[in-house]
Amino acid sequence: MSSVSQCFANLKQRGECALIPFITAGDPDLATTEKALALLAENGADMIELGVPYSDPLADGPVIQAAATRALQKGVNLDQVLELVKRVVTKVSTPIILFTYYNPIFYRGAENFLSQIAEAGVKGLVVPDLPLEEAESFLQLAQANGIEVTLLVAPTSPMERIKAIALKSQGFIYLVSVTGVTGMRNEIQTRVKDLIVQLNSATDKPIGVGFGISEPSQATQIREWGADGVIVGSAFVKRLANQEPEVGLKAIADFCAELKQAIK
Repeated sequence: MSSVSQCFANLKQRGECALIPFITAGDPDLATTEKALALLAENGADMIELGVPYSDPLADGPVIQAAATRALQKGVNLDQVLELVKRVVTKVSTPIILFTYYNPIFYRGAENFLSQIAEAGVKGLVVPDLPLEEAESFLQLAQANGIEVTLLVAPTSPMERIKAIALKSQGFIYLVSVTGVTGMRNEIQTRVKDLIVQLNSATDKPIGVGFGISEPSQATQIREWGADGVIVGSAFVKRLANQEPEVGLKAIADFCAELKQAIK
């Protein structure tokens, strides 16, 4: 299994944009999550973001918050999620990026947490509430464990801060396409287009755009603006949540293939 940055480099050579679906681990249940990861990998996902359920997910909108609550009510925890990843990585070559808040990392201890996720086969990590000012030692620890930590850039940040984040971010730069929490939006702010242009002139690192993308046409637009990757979360989580597991699995497989087609 390649690293996140290697995966982006391979796609760039082929002139392709990365599709990165997000799903919440344990919603509707861990067995369905395991099947979902394999199906997404088979249907065009280049990398997959796997959300660890957390009780206070500040960056997440109502769809993903509800999914995390359901998973927590079933007792889903980090150890179970990592066991699941261990099983999945023997079957799929698609890099898994873990999405978690900092509190569970703090609770385990950064070094312990990073070695455990690396051992499970995780390749990337997104921590939405990791402050840039405190990220340095954590990023070094992650690098020592072969984990790439991707930092988020908010569209409201001043350019100086955006460049500082871009410099430190590993794997790719996660550009938040809307202000506020994750969720589905009808229109993607054109400010994103300007930021992609500015970031591309400031860094060679790949740019992934997420938060608020729910339609293939939006994914196409993001790709045309010069992004290297498109991250789609709530639209996948919603399809899995609202129906019987087998129906939900078919829905996300079809949607994944449709999105990949839109950004090829």
